[in-house]
Amino acid sequence: MTRRNRRNLLLLEIVIILLTCVFLYPLFLVLINTFKDYKEVVTNVVSMPRAFSFENYKQVWDLMKYPKLFWNTLFITSVSVIGILLFGSMAGYKLSRTKSRLSAFLFFLAISPMMLPFQSFMITLTKLSKELHLINSLSGLNVIYWGLGCPLAIFMFHGFVKSIPVELEECAAMDGCSSYRIFYQIVLPIMVPVISTVAILNVMWIWNDFLLPLIMLNGKEATLQLASYKFFGQYKSEWNYALTAVVFTTTPPILFFLFMQKFIIKGMVAGAVKG
Repeated sequence: MTRRNRRNLLLLEIVIILLTCVFLYPLFLVLINTFKDYKEVVTNVVSMPRAFSFENYKQVWDLMKYPKLFWNTLFITSVSVIGILLFGSMAGYKLSRTKSRLSAFLFFLAISPMMLPFQSFMITLTKLSKELHLINSLSGLNVIYWGLGCPLAIFMFHGFVKSIPVELEECAAMDGCSSYRIFYQIVLPIMVPVISTVAILNVMWIWNDFLLPLIMLNGKEATLQLASYKFFGQYKSEWNYALTAVVFTTTPPILFFLFMQKFIIKGMVAGAVKG
């Protein structure tokens, strides 16, 4: 490596470090303010705490009823993601392997909701959910997440299946395998990279979602995100509690992302091998 290349590489590393610091600074501010009382937070938000105290964590743990709402949020996220993976993988596989105009039309129809902002059909969705008795129910919320999450999942599975040699399925069919067995025992294990990617993206979205649970659960504090909102009042915001709630709420998905991040690029690249 030449001296010029080393200098350019060093400059690039410095820029990356500086950008990392810029992005992490707000998170650092949130963290240090969780150890302050309300008066200290509103007095100087960027200063270090005079004394590190875990009182905010104790109070927020009780006020949020954290264990119960953690399991509620985990239930909503888990069931929703499993349904999206199941329905999305089957639909993406079938639409990819069926070569017809009808299949192409159905694929376009299935992924078209990706182009619509949620706010444009939010009221219609609420009215329909009420008629189907999906309001005020965690299970009903799961069903709605299935419908909202499947378009992107179908799109990604559809592209990935094109990279799987069809000869594998033809050989299995010659050996007497049924269509279901071919999918679940041959195709599905090969789809692990894109399954991981779809799972990660949907876990991050559903866990952190605030608007849909607010609408479908009528403001009930049934998830961590809704419970965090209770610290923002009309006349006063309890910033020390609110920032602590942010830490409690965001820590699980951050840890999950750090553990699973290596699968994201792997799955996306694998799905783009063949168009």
